[in-house]
Amino acid sequence: MLFFGLTCCCALAATVLAVVVSAWWWPAAAVFLALTAVGVWDLSQTRHAVLRNYPLLGHMRYLMEGLRPELQQYFVERNFDGRPFDRDVRSIVYERAKGTDAEEPFGTDQDMYADGYELLVPSMAPASPPERLPSVRVGGPACRHPYDMALLNVSAMSFGALSTNAVLALNHGAARGGFAHDTGEGGLSEYHLRPGGDLVWEIGTGYFGCRTSDGGFDEGEFADKAAHDHVKCVSLKLSQGAKPGIGGVLPGGKVNAEIARVREVPQGKTVTSPPYHRVFGTPRELVRFVGRMRELADGKPTGFKLCLTSRRQFLAVCKAMLEEDITPDFIVVDGAEGGTGAAPLEFADGLGTPLTEGLTTVHNALVGTGLRDRIRIGASGKIATGTDIVKRLAQGADYTNSARAMMFALGCIQAQRCHTNTCPTGVTTQDPRRARALDVADKSERVSRFQEATVRSAVQIMAAMGVTDPAQLRPHMLLRRTGPTTLTPGDELYDLLEPGRLLAEPPASWAADWTAADPDRFTV
Repeated sequence: MLFFGLTCCCALAATVLAVVVSAWWWPAAAVFLALTAVGVWDLSQTRHAVLRNYPLLGHMRYLMEGLRPELQQYFVERNFDGRPFDRDVRSIVYERAKGTDAEEPFGTDQDMYADGYELLVPSMAPASPPERLPSVRVGGPACRHPYDMALLNVSAMSFGALSTNAVLALNHGAARGGFAHDTGEGGLSEYHLRPGGDLVWEIGTGYFGCRTSDGGFDEGEFADKAAHDHVKCVSLKLSQGAKPGIGGVLPGGKVNAEIARVREVPQGKTVTSPPYHRVFGTPRELVRFVGRMRELADGKPTGFKLCLTSRRQFLAVCKAMLEEDITPDFIVVDGAEGGTGAAPLEFADGLGTPLTEGLTTVHNALVGTGLRDRIRIGASGKIATGTDIVKRLAQGADYTNSARAMMFALGCIQAQRCHTNTCPTGVTTQDPRRARALDVADKSERVSRFQEATVRSAVQIMAAMGVTDPAQLRPHMLLRRTGPTTLTPGDELYDLLEPGRLLAEPPASWAADWTAADPDRFTV
């Protein structure tokens, strides 16, 4: 804005000099007046948040973005860093959000011979993709109001971490596209409710939005808010992929009066969620609390989210489910590779289980205990493309959630200033001037377009694999390179269990953890 202001002053000064002093000033005046006109257009247009916050200067970013493919090719041809560049996932999201998704020439830029490379197996008899995009029914035996979940939904991002306009755009997009929007743990605000999109209300360790004066869980307030028509599911957050073992953090600079009211916390003070829940301390108590939440929510689908840390601890939860005869309607598995705007680097890099292993373990444990048909599994962690969706469904998920890609659809440029309240695109700031740059009508349409195009891509990929229903996907349909000349199918990478196997005779690779799992203790 400072640069634009200086340009306006220069335009005015040059015009005055041209009129009063000499006509020789008119060329300079013309240049500055033209720049001023461009700046005014930047401020008034709604498609580019960067230009609304940085008139004139913002054009430099788009110039560099236009040069990027050529610069990448320059370095690839010269083997600058010893390997080819990976395709820019953010660009894929941008193109789909804008409705300009295009074919890529000259094949893949992925190294198919790199260890760990994954590929899906096409069929020699492809199927025709269905016109209607598939969904999955969420709701177990104790659920009275099942919900049809889309294959891709908005993952948990809180109001406070996100701006008011970002929350509004995400929920408008969800309403337009018929998919779910997870509120994150920061409470249930009017910006979640106003657009009318379907909500998954997430409750974290801080119990924001249903919090007693001493920081405990308020059953009455929870029941009142869970009864809202737009709240379709409620979710208990146990842990988050980027920072398992610690609570969320919202810097005090972002805790304005409105955030403080929604979260029921003091204004201007950093909000740090506890690392653990006060309402339970054992697997059995966890399962009972999930059942209690479902009762308070009048039987709406209720589940929990976790980043898996210990197979033994999750097996303890499975034993508690069996003994109490209480199961969640869904479990969301968050991968350690998931992101957040406020996580210690050591936690993001060194704790938690990656999504592939966590998802496989949770799915396998539920199958082995005979509980899988009662519980739906969601997968969250760097889901951005149709291929990502199909891979996770083949590994055992029923649906997926995405946070990072949805932020890209909103216009996030990964400036990595989420925690500073100075986000240049208005996505993660509580500064009203910066937030206004994010146009709700334009960005909600982009969110909806991205979700539909990505799910349709997943459906097309499944059809190429000969699959007409996501439930037909199996682990052997996903191959992983495990050596220079070896591609191993997914069902051979892990010791997959048959239904009820753990209850009958656990295999040797599971026996020790199954024996040690205690429904009355979280043992590592």
